Amino acid sequence: MTILKEGMSGPEVERLQDALKRHGFDPGRVDGQFGPGTEAAILAFQKSEGLRADGVAGPKTQQALGLEVAAGETDAPFDLAEITVGKVSKMFPSTPLDHIKDNLPHVLKALDEVGLADKDMVLMALATIRAETASFQPISEFRSKFNTSPGGHPFNLYDSRKDLGNRGAPDGDSYKGRGFIQLTGRANYQTHGAAIGIGDQLVSHPELANDPAIAARLLASFLKSKESRIRAALHEGDLAQARRLVNGGSHGLAEFSAAFKIGDALF
Repeated sequence: MTILKEGMSGPEVERLQDALKRHGFDPGRVDGQFGPGTEAAILAFQKSEGLRADGVAGPKTQQALGLEVAAGETDAPFDLAEITVGKVSKMFPSTPLDHIKDNLPHVLKALDEVGLADKDMVLMALATIRAETASFQPISEFRSKFNTSPGGHPFNLYDSRKDLGNRGAPDGDSYKGRGFIQLTGRANYQTHGAAIGIGDQLVSHPELANDPAIAARLLASFLKSKESRIRAALHEGDLAQARRLVNGGSHGLAEFSAAFKIGDALF
């Protein structure tokens, strides 16, 4: 079976467009030309069906659309076994190898558990770690002019941040950035603690966010909560937007982009 993608044309593309239209995802004119309209319709269909949303009609997508697929043919899965300590170390050139060896299994397991074990999202997670905690260890946020005022108590500028769900001192310090993704704010500790199945424990004991296994699950949970927008940004090659969806800005963008591009070439 031919894998159909933007720029292709012919009868197979026409059959694909017709199938999309029959399933309620209008690609525009059924003309056998795989253009932006067809790509957008495929992306919407893939998201609806829980398929990898990449805008490419591989065997799984075509099968879901009711198109004939040869026996045994399927989209090639991404093999997590490719993500070795040696290869990941190339994405983290200044990181002690032991840190990667100790913590990489936690991260890969957590991503796999929430359905983010494909290449794009694994690279997103690893590049995020490079930008947030280049040591490949869960750490606590450092004091800086952005979180602590001159002469103020630690993280006082976070204390009353409504967007973080904080309720005044000592919330700023209690719910400062921690973990692989620097989870910040009472609201995030509550939401993602509950999402990984530990209820309110993260609110009561925020230091748990630096436990490697928990930190990995929090990273996966946070990325999962923004999955569709992250995938869309990565599909467009917009690494700045993918980074912004996690960090809220461009801090660490150079490190993030470098790690992502190295990983993209390696795997």
